[in-house]
Amino acid sequence: MSQLTINLPEEQIEQIQEIAQKLGLSTEKLLEIKINDWLTETKPYFSQAANYILKKNSELYKRLKSKK
Repeated sequence: MSQLTINLPEEQIEQIQEIAQKLGLSTEKLLEIKINDWLTETKPYFSQAANYILKKNSELYKRLKSKK
């Protein structure tokens, strides 16, 4: 596994440490979980765009399907 070092303001580090402590996690584990969530989450803008396109073009899709 690789390591990554980032510089954060002391205030942010304290906030992260407080959250980790409340959850009973190490700071490192909390950050690992959150980064994994961020990397694996479904992008909401993609789902919104896909739903918009499907809704907008639903009549066209129906007509194309009926011509088969």
